[in-house]
Amino acid sequence: MLETLKERVFHANLDIINNGLVLLTWGNASAIDRETGLVVIKPSGVSYKKMDINDMVIVDLNGKQVEGNLKPSSDTATHLELYRNFTEIGGIVHTHSTYATAWAQAGKSIPIIGTTHADYFANDVPCTRYMADSEVFGDYELETGKAIVRVFEKLNPNEVPGVLVKNHGPFVWGKDVEHAVLHAIVMEEVAKIAHLSFLLNPNLTMNKALVRKHYERKHGKDAYYGQH
Repeated sequence: MLETLKERVFHANLDIINNGLVLLTWGNASAIDRETGLVVIKPSGVSYKKMDINDMVIVDLNGKQVEGNLKPSSDTATHLELYRNFTEIGGIVHTHSTYATAWAQAGKSIPIIGTTHADYFANDVPCTRYMADSEVFGDYELETGKAIVRVFEKLNPNEVPGVLVKNHGPFVWGKDVEHAVLHAIVMEEVAKIAHLSFLLNPNLTMNKALVRKHYERKHGKDAYYGQH
């Protein structure tokens, strides 16, 4: 079932560790087949070195396991909440990459202060609020997803394809799982550049027109970057 998607999710999980975004088993990637409403996700706590395509787990949007002998990622409920609410996304990546996680632990959004950021994210990368004890000790992973969704009540998740979960780390997404990996790579680099930039100049500002120009030349209706 969904053999091609399972292969893509398997390779996406390898890509996040091969790009230095994950140590040990600190991350996961998933993808959704919108026609069937089924999600393929990494199994929980399985070593990337031992994992193979057949270890990928399939669940439906309610979290019921449809295929696979292993338990799905412990973050599955967060992924599913995002798929249910962000209906245009096709893939999600969660990591604990160093710089993005540092911003998350500091409880700070990554401000848009350069064109590298603006090429992929049309605004600051937001950070969620503190989670209440009742959320943490309730259905924690589902509540994490709900906290992310609340942040995007006034933001477009297609224009800002990622978030920092306070005290936790980044979740990113894209039109497919390959784009989710790309955005995870970009977010980590942007987080690193922003950290270094503020060390050099704590009073940074950014030209909003330049933000729009760089974002729209890649993603706008009249985009001209690349070989269109």
